[in-house]
Amino acid sequence: MGRAVTVATCALNQWALDFEGNLERIIRSIDIAKSKGARYRLGPELEICGYGCSDHYYESDTLLHSFQVLEKLLESPVTQDIICDVGMPVLHRNVRYNCRVIFLNKKILLIRPKISLANAGNYRELRWFTPWSKARHVEEYFLPRIIQEVTGQETVPFGDAVLATKDTCLGAEICEELWAPNSPHIEMGLDGVEIFTNSSGSHHVLRKAHTRVDLVNSATAKNGGIYILANQKGCDGDRLYYDGCAMISMNGETVAQGSQFSLDDVEVLVASLDLEDVRSYRAEISSRNLAASKVNPYPRVKVNFALSCPDDVAVPTCMPIQWRHHSPEEEISLGPACWLWDYLRRSKQAGFLLPLSGGIDSSATACIVYSMCHQVCLAVKNGNADVLADARRIVNDETYIPEDPREFCKRVFTTCYMASENSSQDTCNRAKLLAEQIGSYHINLNIDVAVKAVVGIFSVVTGRTPRFSVHGGSSRESLALQNVQARIRMVLAYLFAQLTLWARGMPGGLLVLGSANVDESLRGYLTKYDCSSADINPIGGISKTDLKNFIQYCIENFQLTAQRSIMSAPPTAELEPLVDGQVAQTDEADMGMTYAELSVYGKLRKIAKAGPYSMFCKLINMWKEICTPREVASKVKHFFRMYSINRHKMTTLTPSYHAENYSPDDNRFDLRPFLYNTSWSWQFRCIDKQVNAL
Repeated sequence: MGRAVTVATCALNQWALDFEGNLERIIRSIDIAKSKGARYRLGPELEICGYGCSDHYYESDTLLHSFQVLEKLLESPVTQDIICDVGMPVLHRNVRYNCRVIFLNKKILLIRPKISLANAGNYRELRWFTPWSKARHVEEYFLPRIIQEVTGQETVPFGDAVLATKDTCLGAEICEELWAPNSPHIEMGLDGVEIFTNSSGSHHVLRKAHTRVDLVNSATAKNGGIYILANQKGCDGDRLYYDGCAMISMNGETVAQGSQFSLDDVEVLVASLDLEDVRSYRAEISSRNLAASKVNPYPRVKVNFALSCPDDVAVPTCMPIQWRHHSPEEEISLGPACWLWDYLRRSKQAGFLLPLSGGIDSSATACIVYSMCHQVCLAVKNGNADVLADARRIVNDETYIPEDPREFCKRVFTTCYMASENSSQDTCNRAKLLAEQIGSYHINLNIDVAVKAVVGIFSVVTGRTPRFSVHGGSSRESLALQNVQARIRMVLAYLFAQLTLWARGMPGGLLVLGSANVDESLRGYLTKYDCSSADINPIGGISKTDLKNFIQYCIENFQLTAQRSIMSAPPTAELEPLVDGQVAQTDEADMGMTYAELSVYGKLRKIAKAGPYSMFCKLINMWKEICTPREVASKVKHFFRMYSINRHKMTTLTPSYHAENYSPDDNRFDLRPFLYNTSWSWQFRCIDKQVNAL
């Protein structure tokens, strides 16, 4: 009868400007989709060139190479007898658009430009693309000669149209359009479109996946229909991790779920669905049918092809499933681990080096690397040939098979405890025990000789010797002496990253990992160019609170019992002299605020868009049970002073995995001045006036 349509969506680990690799992954996904009986295949946003090309979109080379890849796709036998929906930039009448190119059997059916561009947070699409503003309008697009020679077409439809096959009607959305208040699927559904497609470039944020799933399911809950979502996955060259979650939904319920985190470069989801279920669902929604009778119709591109087979009575159709969400602790364990693996294999380095202090942050970073090793061993066990080939290249052994995470960790992960006279034996022991439990190659060294040499140079030149506060020195002297220790650790980290493998008779170099969390970066509680300065930082977008929960998760799931003593110890930088052999310095005392308070300040500043006065007004209600208005005012002023004094540190912040919407990342997410008037005189006066009134 032609009722059961079989469609495919995918999550691809594309890499910006890797046209060769991107083509191979697209071809592989189409081949898998066809082998599973699919008649339509949807891919991620801008999959041909990779989503994260940024200012390379301005280059004509990017457009040229995208069309060259499209030419290869059109010519490939793999793409025959299946509708292929791919993403690439297209220049139409000298305007650059983010487009879907939909083709079948060497003929381009439609080029559909994106209507609503993503331009908030990490997204800057309006910098490179123009939205298509002509609703339900189609123009002629003159194809480049290399495409004309393959398709035999001179022009193809370009614009806001839908496809009418022999058995159904398909309409495309692109990423942000699902999130827009006037999503195209609303009007398309009223106009009889039964299958909606969405190609996305949506990145991971902690606790975000459910929002995306809810949006997809709600898209067809009111209006009926089938919704297919494809997404990019992996690190395509910057701070973001695209978290897959390809899915297919029908009439408000999920029927197929892809993985959120995996090391598979190509993941294809296929579902067979009964169109009559859509039609009967819509038939009883009278309000929908009344609205449909008045809708302005979309241009339809007729396609002499069906997504179903004539004799499909015996074709089994998919049933609704319950979406399984990861806990935040699982997300931290998996997302940054997959990001690290992509970065490691694509940078062609031999592993990581981490300054391991025995505190929560560096220990959490070590656990993420250990989780990465777990993922690699699991992927190899499951037959992932790509991961096995990458692992063998990284360890420089063509016969190697990673089976034990601890053994693999020994090969790719070096940890280093850098002691000084201010370090306690407790942190040294904690770092050593954790290194033993995860299997890293561990180094113990002492930096006192280097510290004394640097301070000695200053003393020779000036005739003055700085002292710590506990020895009678000023706060300026004490801070300078702390910073010398921190910066020497950074220099040594890079030295050992470059030469440790050389000293062990092994090839390659190591990437240096940083371990400053999002709260400390926001407050500026770090030394500029210390161990927070690294190649990449997997926890730079994660709060201290979430990291503590993640540590507990590691104790329970990885049996890393060394983390118990790390969890119970107060966070400390160990940069000031010990008192009776014990640590006298703690992070929260140094900062003048707790990590819990910092998380609140961060969310209000970035997510709630609160300046000093608005933050005070919100907090006097939030904290009315624990603080007086005057105490709230004092806390808010102290935060903004420290934040603004230290904002300059964000300009050199190590590239960090983006995981929180209150990240202070200065690269493109949180754009602020870095030279402030730190007195905030007008703003603080408004607060004082309100305090006095209260």
